[in-house]
Amino acid sequence: MDSDLEKRRELLFAAEPADQVDRAYSILSGLPKLKILQSEKPHTLEVSYNLKDYTLAGLERALEQEGFVLDHSFLHQMARNIIYYCEDTGLHNMEIRSHNTKRNEKDVFVEISQLPHHERASVPPELREFE
Repeated sequence: MDSDLEKRRELLFAAEPADQVDRAYSILSGLPKLKILQSEKPHTLEVSYNLKDYTLAGLERALEQEGFVLDHSFLHQMARNIIYYCEDTGLHNMEIRSHNTKRNEKDVFVEISQLPHHERASVPPELREFE
């Protein structure tokens, strides 16, 4: 399952300022558990990380807070939003524990059978057999 947590993403920067890809590379290289590579694509860095440590949204937000300008063209922004959603959903799903009914099925049905059956009184006697 850890392979689902390993992510490889691209950080896409705007063309200006010209030196920001190199500056981002030097800053991100110092972060633990983050692999960063120069990309053959212009204005792009490749990052690899585990969702337990980083998210693309977090990395990009931190870069923007430091004054870096990302590429906000329509297609790149749509791709980012999909990745943000998928990573956020993955993190949320990791936090969900087994529902109590899966471990205590018998207890759940015992509790249900002890509830008052006042709803039956409103059903006409001829229809009660169809419940």
